[in-house]
Amino acid sequence: MTLTQIRTAAAGSLAAGLLFALAGCSTPAATQPTTSAPGSSPAASSSAAAESSAAAGPCAGVKVIVDSGALQQAAADTSVCVDVDGPTPAAKVLDEAKVKTEGTAEYPTELVCRVNGVPAADLDITHQGGTYREDCSKMPAAFAYWSLWVKPAAGDWAYAQEGLATLQVGPGESLELLYTVDGAPAGPAA
Repeated sequence: MTLTQIRTAAAGSLAAGLLFALAGCSTPAATQPTTSAPGSSPAASSSAAAESSAAAGPCAGVKVIVDSGALQQAAADTSVCVDVDGPTPAAKVLDEAKVKTEGTAEYPTELVCRVNGVPAADLDITHQGGTYREDCSKMPAAFAYWSLWVKPAAGDWAYAQEGLATLQVGPGESLELLYTVDGAPAGPAA
């Protein structure tokens, strides 16, 4: 086995462990969303605009951010404030923020392969080794994956130590799904 093969195997094992820890997607109970579709009614549009501006500033609930990183896929990107009264499973917070996660065929509830349809199956993801297409059949590539981050009300971003089903977030905290290619971005921007 060459040094390159050993490094590739080690990176794959590390990524597998991180992805399992990150992505325990659950099917949360149906809840009333905290945002309305823009244009559904004048009151809904006003409400959505107020929540959108709230997401840009301080958030009394959980600030949810989805950043497609180097992919620059607007379909995934969002920033919204979700009202919560206390510790709430991250999967439920994402559901209330209307962020749709998808696992893989092999790991349907343990991994996050797509967020709001990103990366699409036909998207060529450019990385150091060439191009790659995510088919969500098994483990996502060690060089291109969604990472999960948390930030306390007064603190710095940290890589989540639990997956979506078990991670609890509360008022004043932030939750981010960030797509990383070849280790960049290394963490949330702000």
